[in-house]
Amino acid sequence: MKVYVTRKIPEAGINKLKEAGHEVDINPEDRVLSKEELISALKQKEYDAVLCLLTDAIDKEVFEAAPRAKIFANYAVGYDNIDLSAAKEHGKIITNTPGVLTETVAEHTFALMISIARRIAEADKFTREGKYKGWSPMLLLGTDLSKKTLGVIGFGKIGSAVAFHGVKGFGMRVIYYDIKRDENFEHEYDAVFKETVEEVLKEADFVSIHVPLLDSTRHLINEERLKMMKPSAYLINTSRGPVVDEQALVEVLKNKKIKGAALDVFENEPKLAEGLAELDNVILTPHIASATEETRSKMSEMAAENIIAALSGETPPNLVI
Repeated sequence: MKVYVTRKIPEAGINKLKEAGHEVDINPEDRVLSKEELISALKQKEYDAVLCLLTDAIDKEVFEAAPRAKIFANYAVGYDNIDLSAAKEHGKIITNTPGVLTETVAEHTFALMISIARRIAEADKFTREGKYKGWSPMLLLGTDLSKKTLGVIGFGKIGSAVAFHGVKGFGMRVIYYDIKRDENFEHEYDAVFKETVEEVLKEADFVSIHVPLLDSTRHLINEERLKMMKPSAYLINTSRGPVVDEQALVEVLKNKKIKGAALDVFENEPKLAEGLAELDNVILTPHIASATEETRSKMSEMAAENIIAALSGETPPNLVI
């Protein structure tokens, strides 16, 4: 059967598809296709499956461009890029790649947390520019993580992994908010559930965001809530950019209302809110929290396995709908 892959991904998954006897066409340009380009590409052949990325907007028109495609396998954990109601209407199977990137994203979250607290990016720039003239007792003073309060908003697999590393690695006290409690985690790691987002923001020294992008979470962290944070606190976001009101964050950082922020995702990717890149008290990485060779290859394999199962008439292992 014929499979279309919307952008180059690690070969592990492509090889699986080919080994299963499927014909695979890959977007020859390593860039995001516009919706019009994607529709045009899908109309070139009668594709039986589409392996798509988080950056692809998959809606009714895209489904109609590939009427024979049984499955759209998203190369991501999140699937806010896919219109699920339209998928149901058109009888499409939707899958994702959960679990595999939990530890990888948790690691990157801590890399950002440590980097902003210890001013790593500032120190690197300072040294490269030849400003380092010798040890100084007041040079680039940062903040300890050990024994501080870590606030986690969104306590799914990634959020709880971040909390685990905070407790076990740095002896941090964990407070968290989610739509449901994890009493087992609370009991084992002495974590404290908070009834509201506001309670977490007011108390935490480090706030780490791990919620999916939904209508209810868009601008969850807005100007009003940012101003509830301690002046000494840091915000870290490795979930979805629109969860944070980016322009409001710029103003809060600019006016030193919080101490710093570290972002791997942005509200209007790849664009940044005006003024964000000029600030010294923010660290920015280009949506790479899951970007390790091991994890991206495994994601490729999982997406392929979902397609192979669907095209064989079986239920894919990572079924969304």
